[in-house]
Amino acid sequence: MSPYNEIPNSMKVIEISHPGEPEVLKPTTRPVPVPAVGEVLLKVAAAGVNRPDVSQRRGKYPPPAGASDIPGLEVAGEVVALGEGVKKLKIGDSVCALIAGGGYAQYCTVHESNTLPVPVGFSMIEAAALPETFFTVWVNVFQRGHLKAGETMLIHGGTSGIGTAATMLAKAFCVKVITTVGSEEKRQASLALGADVSINYRTQDFVAETLSATHDKGANVIVDMIGGDYVAKNYEAAAMDGRIVQIGTQNGVIKELNLRLMMVKRLLHTGSVLRPRSVEDKAAIAKDLYEKVWPLLAKGTLRPQIYKTFPLEQAAEAHALMESSSHIGKIVLTN
Repeated sequence: MSPYNEIPNSMKVIEISHPGEPEVLKPTTRPVPVPAVGEVLLKVAAAGVNRPDVSQRRGKYPPPAGASDIPGLEVAGEVVALGEGVKKLKIGDSVCALIAGGGYAQYCTVHESNTLPVPVGFSMIEAAALPETFFTVWVNVFQRGHLKAGETMLIHGGTSGIGTAATMLAKAFCVKVITTVGSEEKRQASLALGADVSINYRTQDFVAETLSATHDKGANVIVDMIGGDYVAKNYEAAAMDGRIVQIGTQNGVIKELNLRLMMVKRLLHTGSVLRPRSVEDKAAIAKDLYEKVWPLLAKGTLRPQIYKTFPLEQAAEAHALMESSSHIGKIVLTN
């Protein structure tokens, strides 16, 4: 338990000094934030590192209006202060939380409805690797992609934080999983995690391999964080009435696309970003996860893949690792 009067006035944070390479992430001090109505103050034990943090650091993904300019979209920690009107949480509770910014710090605020309890048997590091990844996968794969038992999902970036979470969740709900990865080591790691087929996109044609693995039917749901020329290939790899969910555009914008194929196959191509969503939207997702996914975490059916942790002060090194794409699973900062 941490009484309010033990909370310091200032805290260590990582801020983006200016848009650029990882070295622009600088440790500094700022005042500890005060929770608003409905919010709690968390003493952050760990914070997940995600691709949107990298985009923000490069000046390509500014925080939404009213959000902290400090990077970091998911944390785990202890509730140490309550804002007015908080009903669900109490001081001393251990939670993980989806936030719109401010995670690379010793303290952060979050609306209580956007928190979830740390699953039984999970460390704070493991819990910090859940919110951004699991919220993103749940919204895009299950809510927007309408993935169902017995279907096939193709997930690009199979050993990323999103890819590993999507693989585990899909297998838990009886789905055939195909992943794309960039090396033989990652291919084996993806298969070990549960993927039925893993394709090395550097040496194999993922369209041909997906069609082969599905007896030429194609994938029912495709989750793509790559964009660029992958979009047209996704249309080729998709099944009739397939759903393609865009969650990123690492390879940039689409230059050429045959929309006739979309019409012939009756494809649904949708996309979403999580960060700008309202507190109420995120609360609804959290409730869904608590009811349908948290029991699987408590049973040990699902567990996030932690690749490496770094002290908060080494956020630049964590970003360099993420941009190298050599990691398998999640990268987490610790306090």
